[in-house]
Amino acid sequence: MTRSPLLDTAFGFMPAQIVYTAVELGLADALADGPRTAGELAERTGTHAPSLLRLLRALTVLGAVRQQEPDLFALTDEGRRLRRDVPDSIRGMVGLFCAPEVWRCWGQLPEAVRTGEYVWEQVTGETTFEYFARNPELSATFNAAMAEATRNVAPALVKAHDFGRYRTIADLGGGNGTLLAAILSAVPGPKGVLFDLPAALEHAGRTLEEAGVADRCEVVAGDFFQAVPEGADAYVIKSVIHDWDDEKAAALLRTCRAAMTPAARVLIVEPVLPPLVTPELHAALMSDVNMLLTTGGRERTEAEFRDLLASAGLATVSVSGPLGHAGYRIIEAAPADPAPRP
Repeated sequence: MTRSPLLDTAFGFMPAQIVYTAVELGLADALADGPRTAGELAERTGTHAPSLLRLLRALTVLGAVRQQEPDLFALTDEGRRLRRDVPDSIRGMVGLFCAPEVWRCWGQLPEAVRTGEYVWEQVTGETTFEYFARNPELSATFNAAMAEATRNVAPALVKAHDFGRYRTIADLGGGNGTLLAAILSAVPGPKGVLFDLPAALEHAGRTLEEAGVADRCEVVAGDFFQAVPEGADAYVIKSVIHDWDDEKAAALLRTCRAAMTPAARVLIVEPVLPPLVTPELHAALMSDVNMLLTTGGRERTEAEFRDLLASAGLATVSVSGPLGHAGYRIIEAAPADPAPRP
């Protein structure tokens, strides 16, 4: 049979689950201090040694480990990123997007495409964020994954926009503060307001302290569908709008508009899809389908963002160039006149 790229893709669930299993078992952490045999790793991970050997051989061909002897394995540079304690970890991303709940949703993709309805609630019995609130372990994995994604894009974001022009920057849905810490570390002038649900802010203090910006940042718990802190000069909203359909996204943006002064700005940081997609947007397009399944949200084109902002009483000022491979851009918006009711 002639090799088919599409067939390779169809079998992609196999390596995905192999890598996820490595994360679930903590194999990278167990290998952090040097090569180990399958038996040694089985003792550390509470697994069946012969079966673990088979998993390790599969991880070898996937590039996560290196087989030094028939039964001796070491981490590769890429496999090191599955560790919990490294700055460029991808452990949270793997743990979230291969989690059983997400896995089951992807199995319902034909149904979602037929109906246009997101399937997370059918799979779990609750909306996405209700389920996270009741499952703190998955919620922690989600927050870790979001922080990992933010660390990747933060340097490009800070270079692409003049944050020094603001006195106060509010990060809405900012989680553990990874993005706001990066902005405040790079720009010494502004103060920050980190705003999210209480559970998402659990580790924010540590993040801000480690970045040396805790004294310049206020941590505020709340629901951005109800109200957001008033008086900020910039409201940063990263990877939040795409979680929601147009009705909910517009409601969120209207609460921002109600809190803004005439000179304030909203800075949406999300992928922006072009009218004709290209392979370089692989990550954004996979995210778009994931939103279809898990939240009912979507990735949007520039025209769709402009219409969404206008419906919330905001006028698009500019759209930046791409920030990294995921297609992120900064969409800057200002208050339009008159302001709609939130």
